[in-house]
Amino acid sequence: MIGSTKNNKELLQQIYNLLRNRFGYLNWWPGDTPFEVMVGAILTQNTSWTNVEKAIDNLKKTGILSPKRILDLSSRISSSDEDNLSRLIKPSGYYNQKARRLRELSQWVINRCQGDLSTLQSVSTPDLREELLDINGIGLETADSILLYAFNRPVFVIDAYTRRIISRMGICDVDIKYKDLQELFVQNLDRDVELYNDFHAQIVALGKYHCKPKPLCGTCPLMGFCEFYRKTQRSKK
Repeated sequence: MIGSTKNNKELLQQIYNLLRNRFGYLNWWPGDTPFEVMVGAILTQNTSWTNVEKAIDNLKKTGILSPKRILDLSSRISSSDEDNLSRLIKPSGYYNQKARRLRELSQWVINRCQGDLSTLQSVSTPDLREELLDINGIGLETADSILLYAFNRPVFVIDAYTRRIISRMGICDVDIKYKDLQELFVQNLDRDVELYNDFHAQIVALGKYHCKPKPLCGTCPLMGFCEFYRKTQRSKK
């Protein structure tokens, strides 16, 4: 596990400042309601947000973006043997699997709080996290995304971009466990929802535009801190 040190605190703050200077405040995650954010967290698994937007737009246009309507729709399978819900979310990919996960999520919301997510504010973050993880198809990243972005809980989200960027910078190994990488941020940042929110959004932006599988190091705002970039430069000499 990587602990809290002065160097880690300063480095993460410098990283955040450089990213914020490059990308500005990103105001992530888009969604009109907490339930929409939860739906988006499931639909974005293994796909881009552009595709998720198309799927959510389909749900909105047909008035299906609520747990009750999703369950009502799912009970009416068309005669063509194609699930109506799957058809609406098809742009997000893996649509049959994700339709099942949305049903599971919707059933949990109905059973747990009769569709009113605001009643869960009194539930502790660890307990709510465990409940989310018990829902089929919700793993660590999805659960933490829901906690941070739908429930405004101070939980730092770890995704593939985070792992790639932090390991390339030489701060951790690429195969570091989710919990240990999460602790690196939690122990070295102020426990602040807005900071966690924007820092994660900055990391996603860096991963999309610079720190790709084949990185664009020459324009990266973090190249001065990056061990991967330094090794690349040394290999060219």
